[in-house]
Amino acid sequence: MKKKMFALMLTAAMAVSLAACGGGSTASGTTTDSAENSAADSSAAGSSAAEVSTPDTDYGSGEIKVWVADEITDFTSAKIDEFMEANPQFAGYKVTVEPVGEGDAAGNVITDVEASADIYGFAQDQIARLVSAGALEEVAPENIDAVSNENDAGAVAAATVGDTLYAYPLTSDNGYFLYYDKSVVSDPSTLEGIIADCEAAGKNFYMEINSGWYQTAFFFGSGAELTYETDDTGAFTACNSTYASEAGLVALKEMIELKASASFQNGSSVDKATNAAAIVDGTWDSGPAMDLFGENYACAKLPTFTGSDGAAYQLSGFGGFKLLGVKPQEDENKLAVCDALAAFLSSGEVQLARYEEAGWGPSNLEAQQSEAVKSDVALSALAEQLAFTIPQGQYPQDYWTLATSLGDSVISGELTEASTDDELMSTLQKFQESCISYAG
Repeated sequence: MKKKMFALMLTAAMAVSLAACGGGSTASGTTTDSAENSAADSSAAGSSAAEVSTPDTDYGSGEIKVWVADEITDFTSAKIDEFMEANPQFAGYKVTVEPVGEGDAAGNVITDVEASADIYGFAQDQIARLVSAGALEEVAPENIDAVSNENDAGAVAAATVGDTLYAYPLTSDNGYFLYYDKSVVSDPSTLEGIIADCEAAGKNFYMEINSGWYQTAFFFGSGAELTYETDDTGAFTACNSTYASEAGLVALKEMIELKASASFQNGSSVDKATNAAAIVDGTWDSGPAMDLFGENYACAKLPTFTGSDGAAYQLSGFGGFKLLGVKPQEDENKLAVCDALAAFLSSGEVQLARYEEAGWGPSNLEAQQSEAVKSDVALSALAEQLAFTIPQGQYPQDYWTLATSLGDSVISGELTEASTDDELMSTLQKFQESCISYAG
């Protein structure tokens, strides 16, 4: 990793205009030529932005390629225009924005690091693979404190490998929480209370317990572990699992107890729910949930549950985050410009503008406290829930199939409240052994 030669302070780089720009997407790259902006009066877009470095520093020239999701391509291009206008010292660089989604970016980068984007958005489950492939530069030392202190803990953890911060958080908006009808559910803080209210009202509670994504709410909540390690090719080299344990037994018993309720329905899509008073789902279904519950629409973090051992546990699960990475550069002048641009695009002000433009939930703590975001009750509930989750890493496809099978054994009645601890532990042991077999 290159040592940064220039102190490009994150906080100073943020002082540019944040006027909203048009949405929409482009079929091909959008180019921002900084040479066209170099003569602009930087004070028009925020004079302090020029203070990120000495204006007469020679940063050289070149091209910078940026990959972002299609729906924010135009937004990103407009923000880069603002940044370049406020920083004429970077006028030698032409920035091209291309639509490459977070799900595809990592694979494309690793396939050909040299030809890939210099700055790119990616899903957090790809970070270990990108680091192993030498495709991520460490966050610039002068930006570490700002990134670490100004974003929520889950997003910072997602951007970190070992003790090193490798990426700039963009969002904290992929996870699940509770939508509920507040005229039915009087207190959403405990699973027992929610189920009791639903049963009393003859209403349904939805949660998809045969999904490897939602199912982890019980196991991670009880303290069980299931993670994988990969090499630089993305191959799975190790599985760390403690499902076959007392913690795993508590989780499986809670799933069985939930299924035994007359109110339980397996599912996680609001538009497929019937007679529902509560459902575990994500922000993508906030619109349908508002329509379903009307004036009684409400959201909360996932509830706690009382385990078979009498202890209280917080339902947990996976959290998802979008990150912005910078590719290592041979030219440290160009690297300095890339770092400054990445810091700006991931700043609180731009995160908030991105939320207003495209609905992406910010990871920046100050942006999360804005009236616009706070009034979004779904995002507020998710932000609270993400504090109890772990960032989703890479998992083999076989894991998801196996997790479905485990949940189906509960739904079908193969595992019931009458099952002995030995029978349940045997199921968990087989599950764990299969998970381990998928690695190495």
